[in-house]
Amino acid sequence: MPELPEVEVVRRGLARWVRGRRITGVDVIDPRSIRRHALGAEDFIGNLEHATVLDVVRRGKFLWMPLAMDRADLTLPKVALMAHLGMSGQLLMQDPHVPDEKHLKVRIRLSAADDMPEQLRFVDQRIFGGLFVTSLIPTSDGGPGGLGETPLPEIAEEAAHIARDPLDPHFSFDTFYRKLKAKRTGLKRALLDQSLISGIGNIYADEALWLAQMHYARPTDKLRRGDAERLVDAVREVMSAALDAGGTSFDSLYVNVNGDSGYFARSLNAYGREGKKCRRCESVGLHTTIKREQFMNRSSYTCPVCQPRPRNGRW
Repeated sequence: MPELPEVEVVRRGLARWVRGRRITGVDVIDPRSIRRHALGAEDFIGNLEHATVLDVVRRGKFLWMPLAMDRADLTLPKVALMAHLGMSGQLLMQDPHVPDEKHLKVRIRLSAADDMPEQLRFVDQRIFGGLFVTSLIPTSDGGPGGLGETPLPEIAEEAAHIARDPLDPHFSFDTFYRKLKAKRTGLKRALLDQSLISGIGNIYADEALWLAQMHYARPTDKLRRGDAERLVDAVREVMSAALDAGGTSFDSLYVNVNGDSGYFARSLNAYGREGKKCRRCESVGLHTTIKREQFMNRSSYTCPVCQPRPRNGRW
């Protein structure tokens, strides 16, 4: 499942190609990929055709494109095209002469622009993702809805319940720390809780905890402020490095808008490295290996020396 860095890579690519362009036509090849649009394909197409894409915005793993239906007023969008990538969804920019991808689900045609692809294609092999039109509502704190090129104080309705992510300039550490202390759970559970901090999934939670040298079961209510700051800094460092590498790709299903895979998987220090030497321990002459443990129907990867299990940890 794509996490924040992968979705941000897609957002940046889309923003480059679609901002300010008008949607001239829409083809729904597989209605299953717009099943979240309750009124069906005809209404979906009617909401998109002739609209102008104002921006591409992300909060956590949520991605949406604010739309202006009236070209005379491009400042106050009320609806947006929401994209949910699921496990295999891809948003690809293509020229019309490029043959359709095998798992093409939706084609959005855009107004012509110099040296820019004219089609945005939604491709999804496993059909867990999808597109739908949603309402934009005012943000609860008056700040921008998410990370975008234009700071609008509106957010897609489906994303309004989640917290800001650690790369959002309006992320409040004080708010996060207060909620973290009150949660009374383990650190990794807290990192995966989108109501506390958004955009973090299993991979980057393990990587941030390894970097911060904290065990995933460490109790949040006993976490000192300085340790919480160190953890948030680790999350930002890991995600920024992943962004620079284009995200993490373990197979061909995650690609950016140009169809390229990310290569951060080569730099992982914990996730997926069971039985391999801990790089930090190895640098000081130790031969500790990364351990894998079951966690919430998933796996957690830790170094038993760098990240000792707390004696009073909660599960």
